[in-house]
Amino acid sequence: MAGGDAPVLRGWTLMTFGLLGVVLGGLWTLQGLDVVGGSVMSGVRIWSLIGPAVALLGLILIVLGVRRRARAKKP
Repeated sequence: MAGGDAPVLRGWTLMTFGLLGVVLGGLWTLQGLDVVGGSVMSGVRIWSLIGPAVALLGLILIVLGVRRRARAKKP
């Protein structure tokens, strides 16, 4: 492939970490609220506060990744 024909992969890293943040944030929230048991974090209220913050950060990363990909596709 020539230099100008390379596939556009911009934004995937941000979206991947964002998805990981949303999933972990949701899990930590449910563990903090004692909905999901079987962990040291279950029923510990601090995780019900950290979880939504991590999930929100994940959503922000996803939006930034999507915007970066859209900008990279424009000629």
